[in-house]
Amino acid sequence: MSKSLLQLRTAFVALAFLSLGLPAHAELSLTQGSASRPATTTSGSVPEWTYTLKSGETFSDVASELLATGHSVAQLRQYNQLPQNAVVDTGDRFRIPLNWLRRQPEPAMVRSVSGTVQLISGRDGQKRPLTANSLVRVGDEIISAQGTATVELADGSEVRLSPDSRLIFNRLTQYGKSGMVDTRLRLNKGEVHTRVKPVMEGGARFEIETPSAVAAVRGTAFTVQTSPAGTELQVTKGIVDFGPRGKTQRVPAGYGASLSTHSAGGLRIRRLPPAPAVEPIPENVTSLPVALRWSQDGAAAHRVDIFEKDTGQWVKSRKVNGTDFDISLLDNGKYEVQLAALDNRGMAGMPASLPLNVNLQAQPATLVSPAPGATANDDMPEFQWKLNGSNEVARVEIAGDDSFSDLITTSEWAPENQALPSRPLSPGEYYWRVVTEAGGTSVTESEARKLVVNGSLPPTRIISVNYLNSQVRIFWEKVDTASEYRLQLSEGPQFRNIIKEATLADTTAALRLIPGRRYFVRLKALSNGPLTSRWGPGRELYLE
Repeated sequence: MSKSLLQLRTAFVALAFLSLGLPAHAELSLTQGSASRPATTTSGSVPEWTYTLKSGETFSDVASELLATGHSVAQLRQYNQLPQNAVVDTGDRFRIPLNWLRRQPEPAMVRSVSGTVQLISGRDGQKRPLTANSLVRVGDEIISAQGTATVELADGSEVRLSPDSRLIFNRLTQYGKSGMVDTRLRLNKGEVHTRVKPVMEGGARFEIETPSAVAAVRGTAFTVQTSPAGTELQVTKGIVDFGPRGKTQRVPAGYGASLSTHSAGGLRIRRLPPAPAVEPIPENVTSLPVALRWSQDGAAAHRVDIFEKDTGQWVKSRKVNGTDFDISLLDNGKYEVQLAALDNRGMAGMPASLPLNVNLQAQPATLVSPAPGATANDDMPEFQWKLNGSNEVARVEIAGDDSFSDLITTSEWAPENQALPSRPLSPGEYYWRVVTEAGGTSVTESEARKLVVNGSLPPTRIISVNYLNSQVRIFWEKVDTASEYRLQLSEGPQFRNIIKEATLADTTAALRLIPGRRYFVRLKALSNGPLTSRWGPGRELYLE
């Protein structure tokens, strides 16, 4: 049968549906046949999902992958009035009853964690720290103490936990590879913010239950708080069915609702405070802080929330009295800044949302002291500098060479202008510099300066001696500030008669000895600076 004839027959079928008054919400395939449809499979009798065939796919392969056990490719052809020889091409659509789709548990993914958050496994009850990229499975519970967490569901919906919250994942089901999910959560304590992908009536489902209420979602952004006193809801986008199970009422965007634990309280729906009028801020900033300002709107307080754009991480949440807030201490990246007025119950209203892209560049610090080539009599000298950038942290790096390949110690990262090394410095010659970091990704170094710590170099101790035939190999400890080592070989322990002396750059040396004679060896460290040095203890050598 030609494709054009099939298209004509498709049109007649569509007209027939319209004349019968049946729903036409599911678009039919261009290549379906004209066989009459059994009465039990009319499009209005069960919820359906329409699939569009992609390049490289076949009707049979897709049907086999999507259909649950008990439903066959042949049944799906019959449902769509497709004869056995009908060709389904790329871009053509066919319908699948939702109750025919294969269902399987699909874990959620933790996108970000900040602070202390724990996961209680639904399988064995074990408690462990929650980390980014962890999987959350059916029966698992997340407990946030002082931390926050952002969890992404299989369909891309997002759940953000506030501090001091407990959330159980009672159901995480996906319909094959359709992208639809059936998600049911229980919030026993605290607060969650959600952004839910639109759901299909009778198909996908997203539901949050609390001890006093249930919120069933149709694709929206909303917040739920629960406590022993009851449950609060704020809807900022879409629609939520909210209330006691079986007695929910529809709450649209811009409204909030509350349900008291005590039945006498009843369900109350109220308008949320409107989004504040916020002054524009630069979308791209190269220095912080940035002032967030808004008009006085009669609210007693406001709440500022900052989220990472890519990961959804809840970076900052602050209650603000007044009409301004300084945005600071952010790493480089893309953010979403939300500002909402708080009502007299302390609940947030509709948020004003602003994008913010932080791109800080670290600037080289100006070194102050010690001066170039200075000497220090203290093994913990203080280093001072001046920061020249915005929101920078810095640390001192101290090395044994000017290339800093031999890093000896550092200070801690801090937004300060002075620091002490992390450990005492042995006498010797050093190089130091200050490394600055801005935004977590931009790093730069200052110039390097030489510093000599006065004192006597520590004695060099021999670690081990290996004998092989007539050769002896000696190994000794490394002295951090030594540039070279002086080795002496003697026939007596007093080292009055030196038979060999050498200057070595390494910490090992090989000696050829005459068997049957006793020798003694010792070493001391040498430095480029004006330092004294001491010989280490001698070691006897004997080759049989």
